[in-house]
Amino acid sequence: MRQVSYGANVTERHEFRRLFDQQLSDIDVKVIRLFALVSEAIASATDSLLAGDRAAAEATAERDAFVDQLEQDLELLAQRELVRMSPMAGDMRYLLTVIRVVPELERSGDLAEHIAQRAIAGLATRLSPSVRGILEDMGSTNVEMWQAAADAWAERDEGAAERIDAIDDRLDDLHDQLIAELGEEGDLQLADALQTTLVGRFYERLGDHAVHIAERIQYLVTGA
Repeated sequence: MRQVSYGANVTERHEFRRLFDQQLSDIDVKVIRLFALVSEAIASATDSLLAGDRAAAEATAERDAFVDQLEQDLELLAQRELVRMSPMAGDMRYLLTVIRVVPELERSGDLAEHIAQRAIAGLATRLSPSVRGILEDMGSTNVEMWQAAADAWAERDEGAAERIDAIDDRLDDLHDQLIAELGEEGDLQLADALQTTLVGRFYERLGDHAVHIAERIQYLVTGA
């Protein structure tokens, strides 16, 4: 009888492990999807801002509701698995990283929505070509950072943090250029100058979130 019981327990443990691994895999698929949605939102927000495409901007803003819901679902899933399974070592580190990363993804989606809202207001149509060019560069640099962050998550690339931080230095330089250029725009209305400054700040914060997430990935892989 003891041998039967032992075998049953082993089988049960294997089944629990299989189900847990499947749940972790499902969570990872959703996290990767969230990365893709944020990257797409940043690209779309920038395109709509520069083109003055209000319909595209409204679509970008509407998609943010899906980002918000997916973030909530992921937090609940990760918290449930922490409580239900009491995982050890690497599995616990993974779930904790998910809980820390997905709010940053959600906030980044919000920032992309804020940029899109300025497209709805037609902001870029009133800006000079030089300012528009800097905003375009800030948008494309952000997309580069976020695609690198998404790849780092999928590949568990611990070295991505240093590379993404270097790209963020370029983004900071562009932000400085934007502020300097706005200071020389004598014909620009004060309200538009303030809104453009906000857009620059949104791009800068998006870069900061990408850096923070890359650092979380480094922790996930190395534990340090």
